[in-house]
Amino acid sequence: MNETKIVKRDNVQKQKKIYLFLGILLIVGIILGISYVFVLNEVDTVLLTDEITRFFTQMKSMEHFSYGSSFINSILSNVLYVFTVWLLGISVIGLPIILFLLMMKGFIFGFSISSIIKVYHFKGILGSLSYIFPHQLLFLIISLLLVYYATSFSTKLFSYLFLKKNIKLKEAMHKYIKILLIGVLGSFVASCFEVFLSPFLIQLFTKMI
Repeated sequence: MNETKIVKRDNVQKQKKIYLFLGILLIVGIILGISYVFVLNEVDTVLLTDEITRFFTQMKSMEHFSYGSSFINSILSNVLYVFTVWLLGISVIGLPIILFLLMMKGFIFGFSISSIIKVYHFKGILGSLSYIFPHQLLFLIISLLLVYYATSFSTKLFSYLFLKKNIKLKEAMHKYIKILLIGVLGSFVASCFEVFLSPFLIQLFTKMI
């Protein structure tokens, strides 16, 4: 009984360490994304400003915006990311790529926020919130959860194949498949928010600029 409690306690400690490591990695990516905006040269800064201004101007009038095509593009992009990370988790050599993808997800998140604030200054805080809330925040959580289980499964697979440890691989695979389904469902919800709610929030922001 005591041995079972010790094993469970060790597993919880390992889970906490993995989550802490992934959380730090994600935060580092966000900080790098925020910082990168401020080291752009003058030409790139002008291009970035023009691109962001054009985006919000188009969203103000909903010019060239199609709900159908936008939703399809969003769901394909999100599901492709989920499948990519999930498949890399099955590959023993995919772990470094998984960690890199998570950091890049944080980088893009931080870069998006910082870019909008740089262009619109104080008002840009509301602009960045309208751009990322809630779909990007939701998908960031999904990405963190997915990367955790992909990392965990990849580690178990490595231990089973090369270290010959006694691991219930079939049980782990069933759980991993459930995580895939949760990721796909979460991607669908995030895409719904992105296409059907985010434009409305962005339009509210454009009335202020």
